[in-house]
Amino acid sequence: MSLFDQLHPEWQNALADYSPLISKIESRINKDDVAPAYENIFAAYQLPASKVKVAIFGQDPYPTPGYAHGLAFSVDANVEPLPASLRNIFKELERDCAVTQPENGDLHRWANQGVFLLNQILTTKPTLSLAHHDYGWQEFSAATAKVIGESGAIGIFWGSKAQELSQYFDPQLSISSPHPSPLSAYRGFFGSAPFSKANALLRKQGRQEISW
Repeated sequence: MSLFDQLHPEWQNALADYSPLISKIESRINKDDVAPAYENIFAAYQLPASKVKVAIFGQDPYPTPGYAHGLAFSVDANVEPLPASLRNIFKELERDCAVTQPENGDLHRWANQGVFLLNQILTTKPTLSLAHHDYGWQEFSAATAKVIGESGAIGIFWGSKAQELSQYFDPQLSISSPHPSPLSAYRGFFGSAPFSKANALLRKQGRQEISW
């Protein structure tokens, strides 16, 4: 199955103009040496565009082999220890919403409620950060953000690169902060309360809150 065909049909329709770009990116990817694994690159896009209530944008996938699995910030349930960024996300979640640290780092439980988790760059070479920064992913993630923003969904933007995508969202529905990585979490991620803010906005929209 080609990479573009791995998108949910709603996304294939919404992003049809970008099929040539995905084919070009696919031609540059070594399917046996990519993070996340080739079949998981579009894991986030299994959530139909019409079901997205909140979108969380990051920067690029975890380069540590076995970590990235297609949802930004998420890891498979058996990954231990958790990546530092995810540990910080859970620390802020506990501070913000009194949610004790989940049993594992698999965020499909959020995606199943309408949370779209996307990195601005969707792939990298294992062990190397930003190895695919020049593949064209930013154009595709921007197009994705535009579709989601126009739907009236809430956008959460962690880090300066992710914040480039906030232009596609209503400012009243945008929540931005520094990245949760250890290098920047203490510069404003901690205390940013993104989870309770998103739920407050969902309440105003008359939509069901996320059980973070």
